[in-house]
Amino acid sequence: MRWCNAGSLAMLLAMIALCGCEEPQGRGQIQGAALADTVLQERAQRQATVRPDVEGQILFGDLHVHTTFSPDAFIMSTPLTGGTGLHPPADACDFARYCSGLDFWSINDHAEGLTPRRWAETRESIRECNAAAGDSDNPDLVAFLGWEWSQVSTDPATHYGHKNVIFLDTAEGSVPSRAIAAPRERLSRAPIGRVSQLMMSLMDFENREFYLGIQGYYDEIADTPLCEQGVNVKALPDDCLEVASDPRELFTKLDQWGFDSLVIPHGNTWGMNTPAGTRFDKQLNLQQHDPRRQILFEIYSGHGNAEEYRRWRAAVSGDDGGLVCPEPWDDYMPCCHRAGQIIRRRCEASGESPAECQRREFEARQNFVDAGNSGHLTVPGQQVVDWLNCGTCSDCFNEPMDHRPATSAQYALAITGFQPGQGPLNFRFGFIGSSDNHRSQPGTGYKEVARKFMTESFGAENPRLARRVGDQRDPEPFSVALDADNSVGLQNSRNMERQNSFWLTGGLVAAHSQGRDRHAIWDSLKRRQVYATSGDRILLWFDLLEGGNEVPMGSEVLVTGNPRFRVSAIGDFKQQPGCPEHAYTGLGEARVASLCAGQCYNPGDERWQMDRIEIVRIRRQSYPGEAVETLVEDPWRTFDCEPGVLECTAEFVDEAFRDEAREVVYYARAIQETTAMINADNLRCEYDEQGNCVAVNPCYGDYRTPAEDDCLAPAQQRAWSSPLFVAPAEEAP
Repeated sequence: MRWCNAGSLAMLLAMIALCGCEEPQGRGQIQGAALADTVLQERAQRQATVRPDVEGQILFGDLHVHTTFSPDAFIMSTPLTGGTGLHPPADACDFARYCSGLDFWSINDHAEGLTPRRWAETRESIRECNAAAGDSDNPDLVAFLGWEWSQVSTDPATHYGHKNVIFLDTAEGSVPSRAIAAPRERLSRAPIGRVSQLMMSLMDFENREFYLGIQGYYDEIADTPLCEQGVNVKALPDDCLEVASDPRELFTKLDQWGFDSLVIPHGNTWGMNTPAGTRFDKQLNLQQHDPRRQILFEIYSGHGNAEEYRRWRAAVSGDDGGLVCPEPWDDYMPCCHRAGQIIRRRCEASGESPAECQRREFEARQNFVDAGNSGHLTVPGQQVVDWLNCGTCSDCFNEPMDHRPATSAQYALAITGFQPGQGPLNFRFGFIGSSDNHRSQPGTGYKEVARKFMTESFGAENPRLARRVGDQRDPEPFSVALDADNSVGLQNSRNMERQNSFWLTGGLVAAHSQGRDRHAIWDSLKRRQVYATSGDRILLWFDLLEGGNEVPMGSEVLVTGNPRFRVSAIGDFKQQPGCPEHAYTGLGEARVASLCAGQCYNPGDERWQMDRIEIVRIRRQSYPGEAVETLVEDPWRTFDCEPGVLECTAEFVDEAFRDEAREVVYYARAIQETTAMINADNLRCEYDEQGNCVAVNPCYGDYRTPAEDDCLAPAQQRAWSSPLFVAPAEEAP
C-alpha cells in the first residue's frame, strides 16, 4: 500500500484499533449430522469379508487432536504465515466424521491455554459432538474429552515431556472442572507485538480481526490466576488455572478428582522439545509413574516415529557431570559437532590461524550443548542448509527432528526400575499412533496429499515477510553463548524453520473392540488391545497361543514352556480421489472444500499388499546398568509376505525363552508395500561416494518450496502391535 503521509497511516491504525476488538473465539458449530447406518454397516462388512472368523471389529481413531484453543495452534493458524484461520473444536468433530471417517477421537488442547471459559467451551463441544453421533449404543463417532499436559525443561534432569490426559466420561460432574497444566512462564504475553499485529492487519485486511485479537487471546491466559498449591482439587475455585510441575503432582491431582482416566506420553524422542541427555529412567519409579493410568504410549504421530532405540547420543556426560559434545558415530552426526564444523570453516575463510579456529570449533560445540534446544541460535546467521542432516537417525523410519533414543519406546520397554525397598518396576505400554494435529483435523494420515493443509507445515508465501522470520544476523566466524536462562522467546527458541522438513501427516490408533460405543472402545484401550499405524488402516492381529487359547496383544502372560505366537496383517484400501457422496450430503460442497481440502477418506475395493512382518524382541534389564543395546533385538525375526496373497500370516516359537529366566517383551511390526509419503526423506540429502550427506534440499514451509510440492518420497506404511509381556511362571515379577 502507498500512503500520502504519515498522518493518514496513523489515522487508519487508530481506526483499526478502535473497531477491531474481536469477540473471544468460541467452540464453533457442528454442521454435520450422524452418518447413515448403511455407511457404518459397509465399514464393518469390509472387515468381516476378509476375516469372518474374528469377533468384533477393528475401529480407528486419533487420541491427540488440538484446536486453535491451544496457544501454538492459534499462532500457527495465522493466514499470513500459511495458516488457514481459526479452527474451533466443532471443526474437529466435523473433520473426524466426514473428512477422515474415524470411529473415535479425543480433544487434547494444551492445558496452559485452557482458561476457565475455553475449558467450559471444550466440554460443551465434546458433548455436542457425541449428541450428533446418533444411537449411543452404536454411534457413528465417539468423542473423548481431555487435554495435554505440556511439560518442557531445558534441563534433562527435570524434563518429563508431554502427556495427554483422556477421560472416559464427559458429563458435568464426571470430569474435572479445570484442566491441569504444566508451568506456563512463557505465556505471559503475546509472541507478536501490538505494532506487528496492526501492520499484519493492514497486510491481510480481510482477516484483520484475527491479528487484532491476538493480544486478547493471550491476555485471557495471563489474566487467569494460578490456583493455590497444596490444596485438594475439589476445594479450589473453578476460575483459576491448575498447575502440576511434574508427573507426581499430575497423578496426585487426578487421584483427587477420582475420575477414570488415561495418561499417554507422546513426542518423547522429538528433539525440538526434548533436551539432549534426557532418559526415561528418572520416570520409572512409583513417584513419577502411575501403572494404572500410564499404560499407553504414542509411538507415531505427525511429529515423527518414537519407536527405535540407538546407542548414539546428542550429548554425553563429561568428567564434571555436565553435558559435552560427543564425537560422531559412523551413522550419526551430533548437531553440536556440526556447529563446530560450521564455525571452523567460517573462521578459516576469515584468515584466522589454525589454532584459533580449532579453539573456536571446540567453543562452538560446547555453546551448542549448553544452549539445549536452542543450540542453533549459537551460530549467528545460521540457515537450514548449514546443518546438513545432523541429529537425524538415517536408518530409522520417519524419525523426528533430532531423535532422542533414550526416550524411545524400545528403551522404555527394556529398562527396569530398581528402587530400594520395592521390587523391580517396568513400563508396560501398549502402542498407539495419533496425529498431534493442531488444526482441528483428527486422522489426517488417510491420504498423502496437500502437505501445507494436512501437516503442521507453515510459513509465509510472501518472500519479504518470510525473510523477516529467519535468522537476520550476519554469519560471524564465531559462536555466541545464550543467556543462562535461555530467554530467547517461545517462538524463536526452537528451530521451527528446519522442523518443516520433518512434519508428517500423522498416525492412528486401532482398537480391537467388541462394539462401537464409548465403553467398548475404552475397554480396548484399558486392556491395551490396541495398535498403532503410520496413517494407513492396516489390519493387524498378534496373539500368543497358550493351551488352545489365543492371548491377544497387550496381555501379560505367565508360561511354563517356550511361547508360541501367531501374527497376521492385511493392507489398507487404496484411496480414490475426492470424497464419498455422504460427505457432500452431510457437509455440503463448500464445507468439504474448506474443511477437507476436497479430499476425504475414500477407500476403493483394492488393497495394498503387505511386504513383510518383523518381530521385535526386548529382554528386560535384570540388573542396574545392563546395556540396553544388548537387550533390544530389532528385528529378531522377519517373515516375508507371499506376493498376491491378501493376508500375511506367520507362526513362530521362541526356542531360547526358557534360557532367559526373565520377562521378555515381543511386538509385531507389519510393513506394507512401498508408497509415497510426505517428508519421508525429510531433508533430502545429497550423498558423496563415501555415503556422507554433503548437501540438503529442505522441504520449507514458506515460499522457497512451492505449496503444491508435497515433498513426497518412497516409504513403507506400517503398523505396530501392542506388546505381549511374557514371563516364565517361576520367574514372575
